[in-house]
Amino acid sequence: MQQPIRIAPSILSADFARLGAEIAAIDKAGADYIHIDVMDGHFVPNLTIGPGVVKALRPHTDKIFDVHLMIAPVDPYLEAFAEAGADIITVHVEAGAHTHRTIQEIKRLGKKAGLSLNPATPVDEIDYLIEELDLILVMSVNPGFGGQKFIPSQLDKLREIRKRIDALGKTIDLQVDGGINADTAVQAIAAGADVLVAGTATFAGGPDAYAGNIARLRGASPDGQ
Repeated sequence: MQQPIRIAPSILSADFARLGAEIAAIDKAGADYIHIDVMDGHFVPNLTIGPGVVKALRPHTDKIFDVHLMIAPVDPYLEAFAEAGADIITVHVEAGAHTHRTIQEIKRLGKKAGLSLNPATPVDEIDYLIEELDLILVMSVNPGFGGQKFIPSQLDKLREIRKRIDALGKTIDLQVDGGINADTAVQAIAAGADVLVAGTATFAGGPDAYAGNIARLRGASPDGQ
């Protein structure tokens, strides 16, 4: 069953010169998760932050730290991000040789485990892992940069994964990331997503606009949850 809609602002679009204050502001504005994009300049063509920054941000909010690791190999860094304060650790299918082992290690570290599918990654990659997962992330852009345009073909992927989650009967977040705004949010929610990652759409207009931005995204749900 689809869960209430939750909003996960991506700090990739925040003002990095005042990141702690930005985290506090989106917390106050009603964010459900704090989405932290970690990029290595290898797995994706961009560099962002490491576990030291995650640790420094942790005191600024009690909200869930949803840490999305776009790095390869990913296994050597799981413990560092767990210790830094991640609550959910999401990895990509392609980021290691043994995805099941990676998911099990995240669980061993006491964290919720997420698996991300790039736009060209087929849905069947989750078939022998879904029972172990707490979150499935559908990338609706190619990972690496904020501000990209939503890829409509990923709506079919969301629909297919929603069917599999519902058939399993387990509570698993179905998250979508990339090009999410008030318009594409409506489509993503209708296709089955219940966690929306939004960077540009959340942080546009500065702190005074954050509550309204989040409310608009949440209001994209037909029931306004």
